Amino acid sequence: MANSAQARKRIRQAEKHRQHNASQRSMMRTFLKKANTAIETSTATASEALRQASSIVDRMVNKGLIHKNKAARHKSRLNAQLKKQAAA
Repeated sequence: MANSAQARKRIRQAEKHRQHNASQRSMMRTFLKKANTAIETSTATASEALRQASSIVDRMVNKGLIHKNKAARHKSRLNAQLKKQAAA
């Protein structure tokens, strides 16, 4: 266990950051799922859901929560699904 006040503080901070990051990651996943569902059901709000999900994903990249390539992959796949649905 931590032997110094500094180490105890770092433990407290790390736990706070871990919980905050988990919350942010969960929110991102929720928006991605909403966009996926909207695209699959071919609702009129699919493009709006995609726009919101892209915005959230970009925000997570800026915060350092996910890598920019992962964000690009998510956005690309959602956009491809949207175009596929529109063509069908």
